[in-house]
This record gives sequence, structure tokens and C-alpha cells, in this order.
Amino acid sequence: MNPGAPPEGLREGKISILGISAFYHDSAACLVQDGKIVAAAQEERFTRKKHDAAFPRNAVDFCLKAGGITIKEVDYVAFYEKPFVKFDRILHSYLAYAPVGLKSFLKAIPLWIRERIWMKDLIQTELNYEGKILFPEHHESHAASAFFPSPYPEAAILTVDGVGEWTTTSFGVGRGNHIELLSELHFPHSLGLLYSAFTYFTGFRVNSGEYKLMGLAPYGEPRYVDSILKELIDLKEDGSFRLNMKYFNYGVGLTMTNERFNQLFGGPPRKPESKLTQRDMDLARSIQEVTEEIMFRIARHVRQETGMKHLVLAGGVALNCVANGRILREGVFDAIWIQPAAGDAGGALGAALLAWHQYLDKPRQADGTRDTQRGSYLGPSFSRDEIREYLKRENIPFRELDDEAIPETIADLIKAEKVIGWFQGPMEFGPRALGGRSIIGDAQSSKMQEVMNLKIKFRESFRPFAPSVLRERVSEYFELEGESPYMLLVAPVAKSQRREMTKEEQKLFGLEKLLTIRSTIPAVTHVDYSARIQTVTEVDHPVYYRTIKKFGEKYGCPVIINTSFNVRGEPIVCTPEHAYLCFMRTNMDYLIVGNFLMEKTVQKPLEKDINWLKEFELD
Repeated sequence: MNPGAPPEGLREGKISILGISAFYHDSAACLVQDGKIVAAAQEERFTRKKHDAAFPRNAVDFCLKAGGITIKEVDYVAFYEKPFVKFDRILHSYLAYAPVGLKSFLKAIPLWIRERIWMKDLIQTELNYEGKILFPEHHESHAASAFFPSPYPEAAILTVDGVGEWTTTSFGVGRGNHIELLSELHFPHSLGLLYSAFTYFTGFRVNSGEYKLMGLAPYGEPRYVDSILKELIDLKEDGSFRLNMKYFNYGVGLTMTNERFNQLFGGPPRKPESKLTQRDMDLARSIQEVTEEIMFRIARHVRQETGMKHLVLAGGVALNCVANGRILREGVFDAIWIQPAAGDAGGALGAALLAWHQYLDKPRQADGTRDTQRGSYLGPSFSRDEIREYLKRENIPFRELDDEAIPETIADLIKAEKVIGWFQGPMEFGPRALGGRSIIGDAQSSKMQEVMNLKIKFRESFRPFAPSVLRERVSEYFELEGESPYMLLVAPVAKSQRREMTKEEQKLFGLEKLLTIRSTIPAVTHVDYSARIQTVTEVDHPVYYRTIKKFGEKYGCPVIINTSFNVRGEPIVCTPEHAYLCFMRTNMDYLIVGNFLMEKTVQKPLEKDINWLKEFELD
């Protein structure tokens, strides 16, 4: 997007820019006013349809309300990609593979011709908007979302995902208020789609189950790494690569992989919900190691080419916190910053910031220490009066706590091994719960991982939980010196906190590894002694910080479990009503919404709530 002067007659006062991403997965909206991120949210949180790809009407309404404006007061709308260029790629792909892919072609093309390539008209109609609409490129939006909110005055930029218009990977530099992409890889050669192919093959849902594959990897052995590097991908020393498309269907097909892929890995894909085998675990471990190696080589090349000391990351692959952790530990860059909404949702934020800084050429302030993402607490929040009114209207029994009483009350409940629904302040923007909409528990409990996975989250037993830890004490428990506020870095548990395995325990295989206690914080220690860490500061989230601090003061451990406030197949909760329903439909012991504490044993059963899980599409 080239800098340019704003049109004549631009309204005086605050300049409002609405960013939108939609129609692939995780649609979202963001409002930027005079360069400040005012609000951002995914559409799924309002519609309760996980990964909702529809036009984000509800998210837009929330953002406008948060900014105190109407659509008529929006100066620019920025859509996160160029629809015509994307349509060009889709047409070229079908022509390249023809006549293969006819069924997929007939399914996809009518929707594009009828609706998606006419994005300008669609936005005008959906929003009743008559102002200027901007269309940056997909990876430009990712790059902007990574650099502009980051704390660095200048940095190298790396974006890696499935595919935008044509680009699948890009790198460049950001300086001041300007970004420049220097090099890119093009479809169909995509690290994101390679990882998604293995997600599909191991029985998980594409664009949803990739994090499950990452969590499964430590249970397996890297026995397929050589096959992947020999048959599927031609990987160069600088991290560039080409995929052998003879093994993949995603170019124009309705599946990710094909029969040749099946033969290479010893049989057909795992059926969803069927039993996990050692092959699935080994495939997960193998593609994870290949992904880490590719990301490491790219990062090393980007450092050499740009000479920058800092790196910023976005795109769906930037959610692979294990790969991020390796880049940091290897010391390729002095520090890295990852956009917390790294996937397509974050494209809405990037598009809006790109319009402000690069299109309007507005200055940017970065002090090198603190980002401008505001902890990513950018979603809806509810006042004390609003929460009280809801609880009384629904005749829900509760106890109201003073602000000062919350930390100690919750700390005591955590120590008593209670599972607590935690709803405080604004909702998080991005896929991670960061203490706004979380389920919390005792990281020191040996039984908490199983209890929370099977009785609260209704999900696979192998899935690890993340720790929230006080920023100033992170290095006591983990091999991490810096901060990880957005739960996007994996680091090993500190050796001082580990328990030595017996010879018998060391021989355990696959999911048997779940049976052992590995550290003083077993509920957040994965089977390879790793943890996906969130560091917490009082500046970003005072009540969450004070609760963890009180738990540490009273019980000697400033670490608790933090997992997202939802059940499998459902988006993270948004409103007090969502929180209460989720609380009542699970085996959570307590729920705290703002200042209001609810105990399960005194609640009335929900009416008409039989088979409620059937409402949600399990993935």
C-alpha cells in the first residue's frame, strides 16, 4: 500500500479506521482511532460458531460502539486482502490442474462470482457505508499487524501462513511508520498448508486442529522426518522450499492429501474421533521437527539479509509456539515479538494500522520496551452493574466480593483443587485466553490435567495446559529470561523444578507418558518438560496478577493453570451469560464474573439443557 494524502474534505477531529477480515476463517473487525487500537474481536465470539467466516457484522457493531461512533463517522474501511488477486490465483490453479478438480471448481467459483470478488460492493451494502475502502495485500496486513503494534522502532518482519492471494511466506523490514516486504514464496509451496496436510492426515480438522497436532508431537518419535524431507519437500539452506505436489490434493481438490501420500505413510488418514495410534504421534513429531527446522532456517536467513536485531512474526504458522521458542533459544535474534492474533483475524488489525501509518503517513511511537496491543484485551467488557443486573434477572445465587477480597478468595479455592471459571475485564483478541476469559486451577496438582481435560473441557486427554506465571518470577520455573505475555512461546521447565524419572518411567511409550509426574508443577509440564508460557504483569491485568501473586505468597508457587473458557467445539465465552452457561454445563466448581462469585453446589439446574453438546460441531 503506497502512502498518499487523505481525500479532500476529510472530517476534522478523530480519524477512525475500521479493519475487516472475512470469508476464509476467523472473521474479525478492529477499530483504530488516531492510531490507537480501540477495539478488536472475532465474529465467532458473538455468533457462537467456532471459526465463523461470515461477514463480521457483530464484531463491527461492537467496535463502533466501543469507539462511540456510527458507521457514518468511519473515515476508512480497510479489508485485509485483495479479492481480485486472490480470485486470479484460484482460477490459475484450476487451469493448471484441469480437468482434475472440476468438482471443487464447480463448488467454489459460483460463490466468488456472485459475491466475493465484488467485495467493495458487499462492504458498502453490509455496512451501509459510502466512504473510502482500502485493499492492502494479505501478507501486507499480516506484516503490519506484526510490526506496527510491536515495541521496536525497527525490526525484521516474517509472515508465514497457508496462503493469502499468492504469497505463503514473506519477509521484510519495518522502520518507523513504514513496512517493506523484500521476498516471498508463492502458492502452492506453503509451510502452513504442509502442516495442515498432516493435521488432516492425523484426523484433526484443518484450520482448527493444528495446535492439537503440535500438542501431540512430544508423544511420538521423529521417524518420518527423512521421508518428509526426501519425498515431500525440497528444503534449501536459506529456508526456501518447494513441495512435491504429487502427494497433495489441496491445489484444487476437496482433500489435503491423496493416495500417494497414504502409501508413503503406511495407510489412509486416521478417521476423526478414532483412537490415536503410534503412527499418528510419530507423524506429529516428524512434521513438527521439520516445521521448526524450516522456521529456524528462514529466521537465520532473514537476520543475515536484514541485519536487524529484532524479529516480529505473524501469519497462522506464527501460532506454532514451539517453533517460536526455538528461534528465541537459538539466539537468531536478540528478541522477538509475535502478533497475538497471528492468524486471519489479526489481518483486520493489520489492515487498519497499515491505513493509518502507511496510507495516511502518520507517525509511530515505539520505545523499544512496551507494545501498543494493550495486552490484547481489546474485546467486550461488562460493568459491575451490568453483571449484577444479569445475575439478579436470572435469579442466579452469587456472593459479591470487594476488589481486595478477590485475590485471596480465589487463591484459596485454587489451593483446594477447585476448578474456577474466570471472567474479568475485556475479552482477549486472538485464540489464546490470557486471563480475561480463562479457566484456572492448581498447576501443582497431579490430577488437574486429567480433570480439566475430560470433565471440564471435554477434550483429548493428551492436550497440555498452559501456565500463567508472574513476569518477575518466570525464570525460577522456566528456562525463559524475557516475557511471553501472549502465550506464544514454549520453553523448558527449569531443571530445578523437574523430577528425575525412574528407569521404568523412562521406558514409557506414547500416551503412557501421561502417567508420570515430571515437575513441581505437573499440570502444566508437557511430557517433554516443555510449557507454553504466559507471563503476567500488573500493568496489563491487575486483578489477574494480584490473584497469582497472592497464591504465590500463601502457597509458595506463583504459577497457575490457564486454559481458555470454553468447551471443545465452542468459541471462548464473550458475555456473562455465555460464562454462566458454560459453567453450568461442565464440572467447574466455581465461577467468578467481575466481583461476583458463584458456587456450583447452590445453583439451580439449567432448564431444557439435555444433550447440549450436540449444538456444537466437535472438532
